[in-house]
Amino acid sequence: MSTGAAGMTNGARAQQREQTRRTLLRESRRLFATRGYGAVGLSEIVRAAGVTKGALYHHFDSKADLFRAVLEEVQQEVAQMVAATAEAEDDPWEQLTSGCRAFLTASTDPDVQRIMLVDGPAVLGWNEWRALDEAASARHLGEALTTLIEVGTIARQPVAPLAHLLSGAMNEAALWLAGSSNHGEVNPGDLADTWAALSRMLEALRIG
Repeated sequence: MSTGAAGMTNGARAQQREQTRRTLLRESRRLFATRGYGAVGLSEIVRAAGVTKGALYHHFDSKADLFRAVLEEVQQEVAQMVAATAEAEDDPWEQLTSGCRAFLTASTDPDVQRIMLVDGPAVLGWNEWRALDEAASARHLGEALTTLIEVGTIARQPVAPLAHLLSGAMNEAALWLAGSSNHGEVNPGDLADTWAALSRMLEALRIG
């Protein structure tokens, strides 16, 4: 076989492996979101994806490892949506508040609730869940707060603890909304009340 043909074959195999991985993520995400981590077995996942267990173990060490990849995907999507919402605003303060509100709104999605807020901490433990959460969203929040300090809207202070406090408040608010939801449906009044409380907290930071 020529070098060129071997390269094409290797490329096709790599593409097939990536397609298998994407299919496993898509199908497991659908099952985890609709039924919950504990109710879904590996046999069901591979059957839905149309692959063997051997193919699954080629990409993921365990069901928990697969769930971790799904959770990471969901967290990244939420973070990207929040960042896009914030960046659509010109004013730095509006960027912060619109981003925070977008996070709360995203967390009312039943699929996001189940994977990111309910099963995520339970399956991976709080330490790993927080680490993934920070990797997905902490940078954007820190940058927004840094800008607001630089322009004098927020008092000069260390950014890291403030970012952790705000992130914790938003995560707790999202967890409360998930816990108070009715079969995954959040009461619009609860969302409005939660945003009003968070908005008052944010306003307390503003000095200019």
